[in-house]
Amino acid sequence: MDVASCLRQPSWTVASERVRMTANLRRFLSAFILLYVINQVNSQKKGAPRDLKCVTSNLQVWDCSWKASSGAGRGALYEVCIGNRSRSCYQLGKTNTKIPPLLPGDYEVTVNPPHDFGSSISKFTLNEKNVYFIPDAPEILTLSADFPASTLHLRWNDKASFFPHHSNVIWEIKILRKENLEVVKLETYNTTLNGKDTVHHWTWTSDMPLECTTHSVGLRCYIDDPHFSGHKEWSDWSPLKNISWSAASPAKVFPQDKVIPVGSDITFCLVTQEIVSVAHIGRTECPLIHLDGENVAIKIRNISVSENSGTNVVFTTNVNIYGTVIFAGYPPDIPQKLNCETYDLKEIICTWGPGRPTALVGPRSTSYTLFESFSGEHVKFEGVEAPINESYQLLFQMLPNQEIYDFTLKAHNALGRSESTVLVNVTEKVYPHTPTSVKVKDINSTAVTLSWHLPGNFAKIKLLCQVEINKANSVQELRNVTIRGVDNSNYLIAVDKLNPYTVYTFRIRCSSETFWKWSKWSNEKQYLTTEAIPSKGPDTWREWRSDGKNLIIYWKPLPVNEANGKILFYNISCSSDEKTQSLSEIPDPQHKAEIQLDKNNYIISVVAKNSAGSSPPSKIASMEIPNDDLKTEQTVGTGSGILLTWNHDPNMTCDYVVKWCSASQPQPCLMDWRKVPANSTEAVIESDQFRPGVRYHFFLYGCRNQGYQLLRSVIGYIEELAPIVAPNFTVEDTSADSILVKWEDIPVEELRGFLRGYLFYFEKGERDTSKMRSLEPGHSDVKVKNITDTSQKTLRIADLQGKTSYHLVLRAYTNGGLGPEKSMFVVTKENSVGLIIAILIPVAVAVIVGVVTSVLCYRKREWIKETFYPDIPNPENCKALQFQKSVCEGNSALKTLEMNPCTPNSVEVLETRTAVPKIEDTEIISPVAERPQESSEAEPESHVAVSYCPPVIEEEIPNPGAEEAAGTSQVIYIDVQSMYQPQAKPEEDQDGDPVAGAGYKPQMHLPVTSALEEAAAEGDLDKTLGYRPQANVNPWTLVSPDSPRSTDSNSEVVSFGSPCSINSRQFLIPPKDEDSPKSTGGGWSFTNFFQNKPND
Repeated sequence: MDVASCLRQPSWTVASERVRMTANLRRFLSAFILLYVINQVNSQKKGAPRDLKCVTSNLQVWDCSWKASSGAGRGALYEVCIGNRSRSCYQLGKTNTKIPPLLPGDYEVTVNPPHDFGSSISKFTLNEKNVYFIPDAPEILTLSADFPASTLHLRWNDKASFFPHHSNVIWEIKILRKENLEVVKLETYNTTLNGKDTVHHWTWTSDMPLECTTHSVGLRCYIDDPHFSGHKEWSDWSPLKNISWSAASPAKVFPQDKVIPVGSDITFCLVTQEIVSVAHIGRTECPLIHLDGENVAIKIRNISVSENSGTNVVFTTNVNIYGTVIFAGYPPDIPQKLNCETYDLKEIICTWGPGRPTALVGPRSTSYTLFESFSGEHVKFEGVEAPINESYQLLFQMLPNQEIYDFTLKAHNALGRSESTVLVNVTEKVYPHTPTSVKVKDINSTAVTLSWHLPGNFAKIKLLCQVEINKANSVQELRNVTIRGVDNSNYLIAVDKLNPYTVYTFRIRCSSETFWKWSKWSNEKQYLTTEAIPSKGPDTWREWRSDGKNLIIYWKPLPVNEANGKILFYNISCSSDEKTQSLSEIPDPQHKAEIQLDKNNYIISVVAKNSAGSSPPSKIASMEIPNDDLKTEQTVGTGSGILLTWNHDPNMTCDYVVKWCSASQPQPCLMDWRKVPANSTEAVIESDQFRPGVRYHFFLYGCRNQGYQLLRSVIGYIEELAPIVAPNFTVEDTSADSILVKWEDIPVEELRGFLRGYLFYFEKGERDTSKMRSLEPGHSDVKVKNITDTSQKTLRIADLQGKTSYHLVLRAYTNGGLGPEKSMFVVTKENSVGLIIAILIPVAVAVIVGVVTSVLCYRKREWIKETFYPDIPNPENCKALQFQKSVCEGNSALKTLEMNPCTPNSVEVLETRTAVPKIEDTEIISPVAERPQESSEAEPESHVAVSYCPPVIEEEIPNPGAEEAAGTSQVIYIDVQSMYQPQAKPEEDQDGDPVAGAGYKPQMHLPVTSALEEAAAEGDLDKTLGYRPQANVNPWTLVSPDSPRSTDSNSEVVSFGSPCSINSRQFLIPPKDEDSPKSTGGGWSFTNFFQNKPND
């Protein structure tokens, strides 16, 4: 009994404990454990059976067993009773019993050891759900091996007769390899138990050759009976069956010369007692797989296609080299485009394409077998591997009275099989042989007979034959004809509607009437039909000579289809109401004749003759009706011909004739002509003789009963081209501003189109340096004149420059384009009027300038003399430089300068305080006119009047008298110090020494006595306003580098020099200040030249 059954017996105790658990969980657990221990002790009393288990292997008998107590002796008897059964107790001397299957439900099983004192009775509950279904281990009947194919074949019996119901069975098969029984494959196999013993077969192909190592197979099963509700389990494994290879030689490589599909995996092994060092396939080294003993293997994956000789596999040991060859290829492809047909209804030819190459040749190549299912006949084909795009064929002899055949073509090689089928009615699949022995015979000039030989027995069918008829310069003609087949293979047909005297080429091909394929064309057969009389007269035209006395008759040779033979000669006759004139026979190569006629109207007749007879006559009238209103027109073709149109004229009863010739030929000219029906109003004239750029002259004639009248005269081109030459032009006249150019017409042959105008370019340029550029915007130096008047032949170019080189270019153009250019260089003449003017203008200007200059010089003669040639007075005659008495008396030590007698003068020096240096004129005035009051009045204008006092010299000179002092000259100075000094404050200038601020100072600075200084300090300034020594020399700049001040700066007495003339307007002593403007040093200005002086 198990724990569950033990827990079920004290039910009342458990119930009471549940009530108590709600009060105290710990006490309940303790009581539960105690009860379990007591129950276990009671169940293991001496002789109490336990653990009842029932197992069935076939669902017909249950084998129930139990475990006895450890104290029970061997051979103890048990009484087993099964409740709810009539005879349910058994006396057993072992711990198991076999009983029949119980119906569904619970059964009480009692096991009682009656003769064992102290033992207790065990009770069990038995149900089908507690029964285990474990089938017996299967038995392997046989295990065989196909070593070349590396395949194991397994056979076993399912013993289905032992089981009451139909059930599904799962068989599990395991494959073990090597001595250590390594499982390499575990596979299931499903069958059904049908109540009868069945032997099952199972095949397995090993990826390793079976020779390489020992292979073992085991088997077990699982039966899924739908009527059994108990436990179902796998059976035990069957005993293992082994397969091993007994070596016939000490060492060998497996497999040998194996053929495998491309891309598959394969294992090679070497069975040997030697140690293997390395293995190769081709030139590739492979890793070794060690098997039992010294056996090794290599595995190759995704093998590539082999060469025709195969791929070598080599194992190298310490002693020897062992190897094999492997062939990797493809299984045969399905035969492509299987077709069966017959050439002659005697044998059937089946052709097919092999498809993809198998890469297997020789004994491993694909073999084909053709089976015919209705007759059971077959034909084998043993061939080599066909090149790509080639086909195989088999011949199958036709069977009597059989027209329908069902063919199956089977392909087989070491890697697989394939097949293709086709159903054929041979009378509909006739592909005849090529017709031979073609012959042609005459019937008449338009019909022949054609015969040929066609091998084959076609008496039961009709043939459809096709005749190809070719002749020169004509479209190919095909004619189909149906004929009944014959046994002798010779056939004959008639071919009509041919042209006389024409070379024809015939060839033939045939098929069945139901048509499957044409046979190949027979060889060509040429034949010339016989002659017939010409069907038409020659196409005729006539032209009068320019003298109007001789008539030239032209005719065209008849086409081959109208001549109907070789033309031998022509007969020409001329007839009128008065007479008839005939010419002798003119042989064929000649196609014109000349006859002398008068102006009467004649009918010209031309007849062509061959060996079969004469043609109908061609007639034409000789008279030509004049047309005075005729004008020559122009036209351009479309590239292939010329379109001529005209209005319908009911008076034209015959037809129209268009003739043409080259415009360069003299009249009358004739190149060709064409006749147009009388009801037409247009015609496109085309000819192989037409060439682009060639001018042709077309004449349209209308036919009346009494003759032909010229209706239109047209010149034109098939296609206009550009001229090939440039106009030849020359310069007729040149002037200083124009050039006159003249050119000639271009010949018609070189014009190659209707002249539309000229382009004249000109520009300035010298020869070899100027290059005419294209006329484009921006090239303003190139001028172009477009001359559209084609009758104009001269051009004058005006508005040119004299004595200038011009580059002239002339080009003609048509609708076909611009022609080449012709250029020249022309130099215009020199302009004489301009030269004269260019000479006279400078002369006139020079004269005018001379006159104006003379007038100005005359008016300014005094100023010019004073400026450029001043009078230098003689100092000996000058008495103006004398000291004033008031000054000289101030210092007894002062000496006077003795002067020679001279006319006393007054000197006025003007100095203006302006920023810009300006030199004013000085003038000498009379002392009578000068008064001290005037000097004081000039102060507001910054003028200072001083008396001139001669410089004091250190020589002792007799003191002049008072009367001389009274006549002493005065020099009036105008302050010019501000012109050369920097600007100073007015206050400072006014506060300074008045003597220092005076105007002109003598150039000698002598010591001043204290009496003079006191007099100046007392304000006796009026007495010193005459001549003053140049006591303050600071504001003046030493001009002369050899002055006393510059040579001896320590001397108190310094001489600064003096102006060279009292009339000089140039101050020689500039200011010392460096910041003041420098004197320009000019003694006169250009403005003074035009300025009038007051004394002028």
